[in-house]
Amino acid sequence: MRLNVLVLPGDGIGVEVTREAVRVLRHAAARWRHDLALSEALLGGIAIHKTGSPLPGETLRLASEADATLMGAVGLPEFDNAPPEKRPEKGLLGLRQALGVYANLRPVRAHASQLDSSPLKNHLVEGADMIIVRELTGGLYYGVPRGITEDGAETRAVNTMTYTRSEIERVARVAFRLAQARRKKVTSVDKSNVLENSQLWRRVVTEVAREYPDVALDHMLVDNCAMQLILNPRRFDIVLTENMFGDILSDEGAVLAGSIGMLPSASIGDRRPSGAWVGLYEPVHGSAPDIAGQNKANPLGAIGSVAAMLEYSFGLKEEASAVDAAIDAVLSSGKVTADLRPSGAPATTEQVGQAVCAAIG
Repeated sequence: MRLNVLVLPGDGIGVEVTREAVRVLRHAAARWRHDLALSEALLGGIAIHKTGSPLPGETLRLASEADATLMGAVGLPEFDNAPPEKRPEKGLLGLRQALGVYANLRPVRAHASQLDSSPLKNHLVEGADMIIVRELTGGLYYGVPRGITEDGAETRAVNTMTYTRSEIERVARVAFRLAQARRKKVTSVDKSNVLENSQLWRRVVTEVAREYPDVALDHMLVDNCAMQLILNPRRFDIVLTENMFGDILSDEGAVLAGSIGMLPSASIGDRRPSGAWVGLYEPVHGSAPDIAGQNKANPLGAIGSVAAMLEYSFGLKEEASAVDAAIDAVLSSGKVTADLRPSGAPATTEQVGQAVCAAIG
């Protein structure tokens, strides 16, 4: 099979973890005799430095032509006070919108060999295995009007949370389809006791649930969900929620995996004629400029994103399972980076990538 993949290393540790993710992708492609075509482009802070834009036109063109896009991370402290249109994150938001990837899938799993890496007690974490399905192109991050205005001595900031029925329906269907292949349970998270937006969300998700009678649906307020993720994470299978809530809850899920560096993600849109999803794949973590260039960042979230790419965009489930199994094997071997609290000397970013390749065989 021909795999046409665009690589966007981005900023900070994105460059290092993406390098190892590409190493694993090349290895898997060679192992199963796929024709891998890679291209690379700029996104985020590095793109601003080189082109003046966080999302150059050339990057957009290459992303639209690729079968899938693999991304590192974006963001640099020097842009913290820049206007919104000149921030690295603006490039990521624009790319998601241009590709039409509206559902972000964030698997959160407590690996048996890494229970001690979590700050939670082992009996709480053990067996936790969920996917957080986050709506990705609506809500506060995209709603208008938005901005900061000055009116005499008073300053006012406005952001708008907005969703349409169709936006909620399409991401809900993704969640229910995923649940059908797992434990057949969806927990929809909202704030319907306060927000009209969430009242519409709950109503539409309830209606969509009738299309999937084999899947159980329950509703939960977001503040309670944040607590239950810590107190009883095993109760969750598929967690469905809107953009901002999903952004926060999925990062909270890092405590179950032991490190935010462990979490992959897949952002998917409509299916192509082949049946594969349009996809943007990236680890959940940020650019971590404080450790960039030191060969100590955890690449397993980025490598897990490669497994997701192989499954969702290319339908290569055997290859995806092999990458996931290799990650498990490396974790069990103890050859992990410092964030996972190894008992001996920590492995480097590069050594972890090499170990995953060796475990694939």
